[in-house]
Amino acid sequence: MEANVAGAFGAVLRTLRIEKKITQEQLGLEAGLQRKYISLLELGTKAPSLATVLRLAKALNVEPGGLVSLVSAKIDEL
Repeated sequence: MEANVAGAFGAVLRTLRIEKKITQEQLGLEAGLQRKYISLLELGTKAPSLATVLRLAKALNVEPGGLVSLVSAKIDEL
């Protein structure tokens, strides 16, 4: 289950980042995170903490609850 969550989060994160037309480095700078960590999240290798989800949602200009809803929907697809 945890791998599915990390994978779904990564897929949603990548989609939102690309829709915003920013690089992993730009997202990292806006969220106060390392580019390598953004990469690991997008690959589903790492699962984010709640604090990280909040930072990423703010950087992507989406509501945290909306981000979680997108991840939940993606999990249902898998």
